[in-house]
Amino acid sequence: MKYFRDIHFGYKTIHIGFLLLGVFAAALVFIFFDFGIEKENTELMAAIAVLVSVWWITEAIPLSATALVPLVLFPTLGILSGEATASAYVNSTIFLFMGGFIIAIAMEKWNLHKRIALNLISLFGTNPSRIILGFMIAAAFISMWISNTATAVMLLPIGLAILYKIEDEFGKKKTKTFSISLMLGIAYACSIGGIATLIGTPPNLVFQRVYSITFPNEPQILFGQWMIYGVPLSFVMLIIAWFIITKIIYPTKKDIAIDVNVIREERKKLGKMSYEEKTVLIVFILTAVLWIFRKKIEIGSFVLPGWSDLLPVPNFIDDGTVAITMGLILFIIPTRSEKTEESAILDIGAFRKIPWEIILLFGGGFALADGFVKTGLSDFIGSKFQGLAGVHPMIIILAICLTITFLTELTSNTATSQIVLPILAALAVELKIEPMLLMIPATISASMAFMMPVATPPNAIVFGSERLKVHQMAKSGFWLNIIGAMLITLFSYFLIDTIF
Repeated sequence: MKYFRDIHFGYKTIHIGFLLLGVFAAALVFIFFDFGIEKENTELMAAIAVLVSVWWITEAIPLSATALVPLVLFPTLGILSGEATASAYVNSTIFLFMGGFIIAIAMEKWNLHKRIALNLISLFGTNPSRIILGFMIAAAFISMWISNTATAVMLLPIGLAILYKIEDEFGKKKTKTFSISLMLGIAYACSIGGIATLIGTPPNLVFQRVYSITFPNEPQILFGQWMIYGVPLSFVMLIIAWFIITKIIYPTKKDIAIDVNVIREERKKLGKMSYEEKTVLIVFILTAVLWIFRKKIEIGSFVLPGWSDLLPVPNFIDDGTVAITMGLILFIIPTRSEKTEESAILDIGAFRKIPWEIILLFGGGFALADGFVKTGLSDFIGSKFQGLAGVHPMIIILAICLTITFLTELTSNTATSQIVLPILAALAVELKIEPMLLMIPATISASMAFMMPVATPPNAIVFGSERLKVHQMAKSGFWLNIIGAMLITLFSYFLIDTIF
């Protein structure tokens, strides 16, 4: 018993130490950093930003609890009013996330996501590397629309079922590289797919909101615009990841033939597509179409008109409006299933599954971004990087991508993007560079951490299968981190100006 008491005491000591470290770092910034005459609010904002950053990075308390710090300190210290601070926590981006998640909950509830995954996987035959490609395409596609964590949780048992089958037939030793490749493929594809849409991963939504806060007079980032940039980048990265895993680092043996009956059996268990599945699929497709074609899409001289232009005040409609409208429909459409007592496709239980802690984390980051702008802290930080004025933008972008990618191996990608994006916005203004040219690469890079199990939830989930060791994930992840940073740099430098 004494042994366990000692461990618990040690944990509490570390916990308190991280809390005090944040307070101490904030005090040092406020006391010793000179922000100029009549810049007390800027100094206070910098101190709060340091406090929140240290607590987020060390997880001294839960991330969502740290996100509430601005609600307390901003009004208390005279930075922003309580009402203005609270408004940062509830906005259109939050409702976009909420509506998207409600649709994802419906997909999971009625097993639509599993049917989509199994159908995609079954298209790729019995060759080991092609089976892995099938899993990766399924994971990437589903992660475009629902949580990459949920996608990994869903696909892992299917992957393990196939793995057990071929291990029984060919032995664990012969199938070892296939086992590693399959686990890594599922994890990596979940992260890669998320970058393709605005709702695919939290940093994308953080970027959308921080950009609108920092540059309120600029046009909003559209769902369709983001997909024109994100889908090709995601596709290319997916193919590169598959090739590196299955052909270079962990090549699979060609004489292993996989029994497709495993997939067929899983599909049989689902039975015929139910009325509820069809309904959710229609709502899902309609939502995607409404998001993509809400505003006119311009690519060079080509212009595709948007449906919102038919409404009396088109600018009153945004992606959050679409998400909540379609999510609300799922609570209205009646169900026909005799297996449930619920009267509609979704009921009150859906709201219990919404990750409110992530919503609070979003809100805290948005409040910080607001504080950065209102106190002039972002402008102050940006002015300190004047020495980069002569450096080629591509080099700056690559440096940002590499820094963020390796930083998020150990820190929350959402928290990292919330800390970094306001600073990059100010840096871009100071260097007279289009802000999106720095902010979008940083946003994408926050989701491209492949080395460590703690880097992303999908990495942690597949690592929990006990089919991987840390060094195996790090071996392939290191090269994908480097290649990902280079690919993001090229896509961003040559395409962002044209698309956005």
